[in-house]
Amino acid sequence: MAITAAQVKELRERTGAGMMECKKALVETDGDIEAAIENMRKSGQAKAAKKAGRTAADGVIVIKTSPDSKKAAIVEVNCETDFVAKDENFKSFADAVAERVLNSDVTDIESLMALPLHEGEDTTIEEARQALVAKVGENMNVRRFERISTSGILAHYQHGVRIGVLVDIDADSDLGRDIAMHVAASNPVCVDEAGVPADMLAKEREIVETQAKESGKPDNIVEKMVEGRMRKYLSEITLKGQPFVKDPDTTVGKLLDSKGASIHGFIRFEVGEGIEKKVEDFREEVMAQAAAARSE
Repeated sequence: MAITAAQVKELRERTGAGMMECKKALVETDGDIEAAIENMRKSGQAKAAKKAGRTAADGVIVIKTSPDSKKAAIVEVNCETDFVAKDENFKSFADAVAERVLNSDVTDIESLMALPLHEGEDTTIEEARQALVAKVGENMNVRRFERISTSGILAHYQHGVRIGVLVDIDADSDLGRDIAMHVAASNPVCVDEAGVPADMLAKEREIVETQAKESGKPDNIVEKMVEGRMRKYLSEITLKGQPFVKDPDTTVGKLLDSKGASIHGFIRFEVGEGIEKKVEDFREEVMAQAAAARSE
């Protein structure tokens, strides 16, 4: 049967696929739009599987908070390039995923991916991801998320789309945002000395002790050198010990004390941290992409 422009238009709007792909799918199903959608979803899954091995180290951080700032979610959704990270379809997908995290009780990625992307719809987050992979031609995934609640407030700050911070704090929203901004800029390990991992502390002490002993000074002087360097180290890695970014003459701890505020914790996500991204020269990258296109 003849395929009309209206049928192609409807299929494009419902799938987001290209015009030629839509027309081909309709020809194969004799104009049955529902059957075409089913076949295209199957095709999308095949394409997504082909791209699953490619490194997705770019992407966005999305934060969602409840109206009363008592509950919040932070999510990292990855893709391969910053070009796709700026794509409206990708950003819309990431935004919807973060909304589902905020308004669900899932605790792991597998359970999250099985949820509908939008409340009341049948398409799951995983199915939507696969369809988007097929459309944009890049691997992408929901890498991680956190959801927290508090009796205080959950302040947040985002530096573009690549760094996001949530801060659990008893303070006004302006101070909370300032502290979140500081965490984004200074990347502390933890709130205070009590939160520093024991193995991290032991390793640093071993290093500074070795350095101090190499000075050849008496043991009592070496001991003072070690303690001084450890104090400096702790001031650099703990939130309360760091100089406040907006006023380096005071520490975050002193700022909190002066405001009668207390901080219970923070979460900082940065796109791609901990992911090893394969580096290829430009010629090899182009050739690899061309070969992948031919295989599809």
